[in-house]
Amino acid sequence: MKNNDLRTLTRLALLVAIELVMKAIGLGSVPMGPLYMSFLTLPIAVGAITMGPAAGAVLGGVFGVVSFYDAVTGASAMTGALFQVSPVNTFILCVGMRVLMGLCVGLIFSGLKKFDKPGTWSYILSAMCAPALNTLFFMGYIVLAFYNCDYVQNLVSVKGAANPLMFVVLLVGVQGVAEFLVSGILGGIVARAVHKFLK
Repeated sequence: MKNNDLRTLTRLALLVAIELVMKAIGLGSVPMGPLYMSFLTLPIAVGAITMGPAAGAVLGGVFGVVSFYDAVTGASAMTGALFQVSPVNTFILCVGMRVLMGLCVGLIFSGLKKFDKPGTWSYILSAMCAPALNTLFFMGYIVLAFYNCDYVQNLVSVKGAANPLMFVVLLVGVQGVAEFLVSGILGGIVARAVHKFLK
């Protein structure tokens, strides 16, 4: 194994460990009604930006497995209820959508970096894509796969949503904005610092 490969695996393992510790101590997910305000997109953004789309996909997969574990054990009210409706779709929701998010963040950074040679804005914008895409893919798949189930229809009724788009907006609300700002800005700053340090 080459030294470069070993360094990449070591950095990836460190970011996986950070994700797991954040989840274990409650820093990664803060309960907000039926959803969790998640800051686990932060290490995913850092990995996707500094190591590429494949690393982003792996880190997204770790987030997804942790989320799916919460669904199976019932630790998450929403995904636990959705697991009772369809375990396969819940797996796709928890794991597949997070892998896709990590992959996309890496690809977005690769594209934006071409237009931002000094690296002034591409890091922050790419990191902001992590929580934004996480919410978009997660809620989008809920609407596609689970919108007509009793659990989601009950939430639709409680929120007074007239259509699927309003349901997503009303359910995510302030939580989505907080995730976007905190994880996005902090992730961009950390990714830029790590990237410069590793050069």
